[in-house]
Amino acid sequence: MAKILVLYYSMYGHIETMAPRCRRRANKVDGVEVVVKRVPETMQAEAFAKAGGKTQNAPVATPQELAEYDAIIFWYPHPFRQYVRTKCAPFLDQTGGLWASGALYGKLASVFSSTGTGGGQEQTITLPGPRLPIMGW
Repeated sequence: MAKILVLYYSMYGHIETMAPRCRRRANKVDGVEVVVKRVPETMQAEAFAKAGGKTQNAPVATPQELAEYDAIIFWYPHPFRQYVRTKCAPFLDQTGGLWASGALYGKLASVFSSTGTGGGQEQTITLPGPRLPIMGW
């Protein structure tokens, strides 16, 4: 059975709402097991609450467990520059050992995002394109 991970971060709950929808769609394929997890929160609890962050119920993923999945559906945040520095990059940067060992080679990857249109937001989904093949996906 193929294992698929839907991996996300959602400060205010928008992406959290989309992640289970990704799981439901992927579960329509016979012979797959789909798991939804989130990346660890990097903000201190007080700052997170003050910013209006929504507590997430999904289990937290570890970078090392990415090797256990056949495919990973990543969230990709907008605004890109802000979240990549604070949420996405720290998590993916910890996968260097997996990359070096070839543990990520040949895995399938996809992305999803939540953003408006106009002003460049529609380009958000194209941003991970160069990074994923470098990682082996």
